[in-house]
Amino acid sequence: METKKLYYEDPFLRAFDARVLSCEETKRDGKPCFAVTLDATAFYPEGGGQPADHGTLGGVNVLDVHEKDGAVVHFCDGALTPGGTVHGELDWARRFDHMQQHSGEHICSGMICARYGCDNVGFHMGADVVTIDFNAEIAWDGLMEIERKANAYICEDHAIDIRFYRGAELDAVEYRSKKPLDGIVRIVSFPGADCCACCGTHVFRSGQVGIVKFLSCQKFRDGVRIELLCGERAYRYLAAVWEQNLHVAQSLSAKPTESAAAVARLSDELGALKLRAARLEGQVFAQVAQRLTGEGDVALFEEEMSPDSVRKLCDAVTETCGGRCAVFAGADGAWKYAMGCRGGDLRELTKALNAALHGRGGGKPEFVQGSVSATKKEIEEFFAKQ
Repeated sequence: METKKLYYEDPFLRAFDARVLSCEETKRDGKPCFAVTLDATAFYPEGGGQPADHGTLGGVNVLDVHEKDGAVVHFCDGALTPGGTVHGELDWARRFDHMQQHSGEHICSGMICARYGCDNVGFHMGADVVTIDFNAEIAWDGLMEIERKANAYICEDHAIDIRFYRGAELDAVEYRSKKPLDGIVRIVSFPGADCCACCGTHVFRSGQVGIVKFLSCQKFRDGVRIELLCGERAYRYLAAVWEQNLHVAQSLSAKPTESAAAVARLSDELGALKLRAARLEGQVFAQVAQRLTGEGDVALFEEEMSPDSVRKLCDAVTETCGGRCAVFAGADGAWKYAMGCRGGDLRELTKALNAALHGRGGGKPEFVQGSVSATKKEIEEFFAKQ
């Protein structure tokens, strides 16, 4: 028996009463649950890129909803009595979020397809973002223009038209669809923005979408994948970004609208300081190498340094000491190391070092790098035996 789809009659219906037709014990995602069918429901089943509604039926939780052969199946965490009447309540925040995302996606997709002569070839409404795939190259500047137009359309608060068509009536309608359709087709029209075959739930007026915001546009297969937020999701995202930017600007003693320029200046200053630090570090390493000229095998222990600095110090000393140089930087329990020996072969020594000192690393015969979990004393005792 087909379920009466109350979500099509009134997508803003939050609660309803219906008769339980069946309740069968089953499993969902490997967990036991009950598959419940009703004579009517306001719960939207997963489909068309839109997730299923959640909520309660007679006090038990609705975990998932799917449609099969016209019947809407509610997967619940408790049993319901067939033949009885049950009260259903939707998780309205979830449903309205889905309607905002879906309607916003239609408005944007319609405008994008019209401008670029492309097709929407993929749509997924995730828990965090909406992704849309198009079979065309779309530049970011062009996408920003679409975003401005879409938000203007939303502010104009257009009424949305949703109807079922078939036969000659359907043939007379120009609409977007991923595949040829026949029979009775539900057409969702956003006048002036989009007309598309769709089985999802939507708001009544464009103003109820609130706002749309594109987050990214990346190359994907033969076109692009776009990330989009609508409504409350977009507001929360923009509010969080603004709050973060405000703190960044305050820390840089800049206005929020000038934080990017302040960061650029700071980055330039940091780059100059890094260059100066590298030059000074090189001078210090050269002095150490000169001091250890002709010392033979040496082992140096330094404070925390980058792997690149450890390598540079090891290279400098290896050139002058006339033997094997081992540099360890860090502290007991966590040392980075580099070893060098001109004309030597350190591979066996490195294996023994890693085995004895809980280390890992390797490299070329004359030069190796890695890390060990040991104390300074343990490292010194290891080399004393070599």
